[in-house]
Amino acid sequence: MEKNNLKGWLYLIPAFLFLGAFMIYPLIDVFIYSFEEGYNSASQTFFGVGIYNYSYVLHDPYFLQALKNTFLLVIITVPVSTGLALLISVELSSIKPLRELFQTIYFLPYVTNTLAVGLVFMILFKKTAYSDGLVNLLINWFGGGSVDFIDGPYWAKMFVLCFYTIWVVMPFKILILVSALASVNQVYYNAARVDGTSKFRIFRKITLPMISPMIFYLVITGFIGAFKSYSDAVALFGTDLNAAQMNTIVGYVYDMLYGDSGGYPSYASSAAILLFAIVLTITCINLLVSRKHVYYS
Repeated sequence: MEKNNLKGWLYLIPAFLFLGAFMIYPLIDVFIYSFEEGYNSASQTFFGVGIYNYSYVLHDPYFLQALKNTFLLVIITVPVSTGLALLISVELSSIKPLRELFQTIYFLPYVTNTLAVGLVFMILFKKTAYSDGLVNLLINWFGGGSVDFIDGPYWAKMFVLCFYTIWVVMPFKILILVSALASVNQVYYNAARVDGTSKFRIFRKITLPMISPMIFYLVITGFIGAFKSYSDAVALFGTDLNAAQMNTIVGYVYDMLYGDSGGYPSYASSAAILLFAIVLTITCINLLVSRKHVYYS
């Protein structure tokens, strides 16, 4: 037994080395940078140690705007995309003819390049001197006024960003939920039908509890993915997200390192640690909630 345990630990050494080199060490390094005041990446020097970097970031209007955008993105896109994916998955599971075709169609946005999808959304929503865009044409057709969704008011830009994010993440959620629904034991459904149980009650009492682990997994990964959002905003509004008021926390970190205001690794590290703390806190809350609401068979 001890020989087998030793062999198992030997097999795990490459994974431990990989995690240590590319995850644990960078996290520790970023944590240290976040307390080094006035750090100069060229000379590798700093003039003090303290919490000034955190104070600067938390009072930076660009970071506060990015924090607001990120939280709105998380609060809106995660529940909406998960709920829509659940409804579509249930309907797909009930369709027998052409089920594989519909599943493929719904999954196509997930394998399409993010920037390509963003370009299509710009064509649909952007208002130019030559065209108001397809979406505005539909709005005008119903009697509404044209809206510049890309360069216009904040709420319009946030709507497009949320719509785009939901469009991109939903196919993966549909794939996972369709697989989860296919794994539910049909005996439960047959017994419920014999008792004359309504479809809604079957869905609430059988389907949801049986696939709750997958729903919980999608919610957790959805929160983490939405907090790391950056390329979605770039695809729609370009690289100068601060000017568009559509920056995210990850975008703020990038700007502090490489953007026009770049060259401040200490500020970037502080923002990254704050993002890590936020994601960790929300994940822990979700784990506590899951103990009461997630059914593991």
